[in-house]
Amino acid sequence: MPSFALKVTRSGLSSLERLSPRLAGKAAFRLFCLTPPRRPRGSKARAAHVEGRERLLAAERIMLPFTGGRAMAYRFNGGAKGSRKRYLVVHGWGSSSEYMSELTAFLASSGAEVISLDLPGHGRSDGRFLNVRLAVSAIAAASARFGAFDAAIGHSFGGASLTLASAGFLPDVDPFRPGRLVLIGAPSAMGWLFKDFGRLMRLGPATQAALEDEVRRVTGRTLASYDQKRGRLDPSRPVLVIHAEDDKEVSADHARAYAAEGSHVRLFWANGFGHRRIVGAAPVFGAIEGFLAEDIEVENPLENHDETVLSFYRTPLRRSS
Repeated sequence: MPSFALKVTRSGLSSLERLSPRLAGKAAFRLFCLTPPRRPRGSKARAAHVEGRERLLAAERIMLPFTGGRAMAYRFNGGAKGSRKRYLVVHGWGSSSEYMSELTAFLASSGAEVISLDLPGHGRSDGRFLNVRLAVSAIAAASARFGAFDAAIGHSFGGASLTLASAGFLPDVDPFRPGRLVLIGAPSAMGWLFKDFGRLMRLGPATQAALEDEVRRVTGRTLASYDQKRGRLDPSRPVLVIHAEDDKEVSADHARAYAAEGSHVRLFWANGFGHRRIVGAAPVFGAIEGFLAEDIEVENPLENHDETVLSFYRTPLRRSS
């Protein structure tokens, strides 16, 4: 049964829709971008948040300004001397650096400089809203502040945002150029989210069209362009896609869509860990560690360009202490 809040929201949008589908669509988009409360809900979430906060005490905090807001970055090993790798970690929708901190600390234990980014409307970043423009702008701000990254690791919406940022997808935001990408439980398309939201809110066709047009107005790209099947992942950049076939929030078909882009994309199934536990799973840490350490040669993208190759990656299931 729908909650009282959902009933009220549907009623409000319906009333506005009768006056102006365009205004109703704009209001629906604002609701779509509204981020959830930051306070953890449930005992397990609270415990994870407390543990994550403790890990982040070892990091330097840096607030990154960008057009449209400010984002908090946590830097591990920032004062270390000598040559070292630099990694960027980006969480998903409704999450924060606290929930990614086990992975962040694991990466930092190798001596690498690791930056964990709180997306707008999350963690200690400013705002109550998040969309692709804000996310990609925050990632670009991290790149401008810290320099080149050897790799970027993103979960869920964070992974999708890294993909778009590295593709230079938004017309007026500088491209993000990490050496390689790790996408964990990340969606490969966006249209389904807006369709599901429209059905949930019971939007009429005109209001749904207005909602989807807000994507173009805000990001400079049509919603349909977010669903293009190929060419999003640079063939010269190695990519590791990690997904669970039992993920109930982001279908495993998204992982298969990424893998179908070519031999530069490797697919690792972390079955049994769902959508959220996957970011703290030992097999996932092992796969990432092996991928980041491997000397990878990407084949010439002009060769075998008609072939679709699915590469499956396996590493020892171990974690550094």
